[in-house]
Amino acid sequence: MDPEGDRKDIILVVDDDEDIARFVEFNLRLHGFEVIHASDGQEALEIIERQRPDLAVVDLMMPRIDGLELTRRLRADPMTSAIPVIMLTAKGMTVDKVHGLSAGADDYLVKPFDTAELVARVSSTLRRNKEFREVSPLTGLPGNSRIRREISDRVRHGVDYAVGYIDIDRFKSVNDRYGFVRGDDFISALARSLHRAVVAVGLPPAFLGHVGGDDFVIVCAPDQVRSLTSRAVVDFEKAADTLYDPTDRERGFVELKDRRGTIRRAALVTLSIGVSLSDAGKRFTDPLEAIAVASEMKTVAKSQPGSYVAVDRRRGVT
Repeated sequence: MDPEGDRKDIILVVDDDEDIARFVEFNLRLHGFEVIHASDGQEALEIIERQRPDLAVVDLMMPRIDGLELTRRLRADPMTSAIPVIMLTAKGMTVDKVHGLSAGADDYLVKPFDTAELVARVSSTLRRNKEFREVSPLTGLPGNSRIRREISDRVRHGVDYAVGYIDIDRFKSVNDRYGFVRGDDFISALARSLHRAVVAVGLPPAFLGHVGGDDFVIVCAPDQVRSLTSRAVVDFEKAADTLYDPTDRERGFVELKDRRGTIRRAALVTLSIGVSLSDAGKRFTDPLEAIAVASEMKTVAKSQPGSYVAVDRRRGVT
């Protein structure tokens, strides 16, 4: 059973115009959505830290943090990058739409809009997002909603678990040097390496999901972490070597030219892995909390040379 299937979708309405906000809230509630309201982008970010919405309806023009900047910040954070955004604008000008798309908005509504259009856009954007996030088109691995369900299942069954957040160090250098097609090859190689490692650790079965881009999540038993991550690192580094041009592989770096024409060197890719651990004394009750701690530890791992696994020990699990 889907643990999220019995709850209403939560819509965050971000608009400093109280009349429009009340109109949107009333009509969305009428059609079965739960609605929370923020008066500007700053308040929206504060709310999202406490309660993660399924979709945000965001006004373009607001004080403090406007709609474009709010959307950019949501897209820049891996914990909020999957939240779909519908932008509200009083202008029908194409330039506003282009700016919104570049910031990462999923759809638009031009004021004034009617109830039917509002509900239709919200419903269709939610549906598209859930369908897209369920399986990654590049790797075929389950996406964010399935990752959250996997963690929720383990919380519900009362078993100890670990969440690992993995990405490729200096992945941008690969895209810059060889292009996005070769970059996708590196992502696919990581997916295969992680899959082989997940299979190799045996029972209880570990779970592998693809957040997007070069970001992956594993959910496993705590005592499987070391074996799983060690296998994945060795396997991926070996596979990545075959994807570099021979000259770059032999010298151990790629040369990239910046905007000023200056040549800089980028070391070959490695992995950073952050791990959060549950324990019997104080479990994570929210899957997003477990993922957030793992993401935080991944940042710690990135401060270390080479492939590195950083495990959160603050909860007393060894």
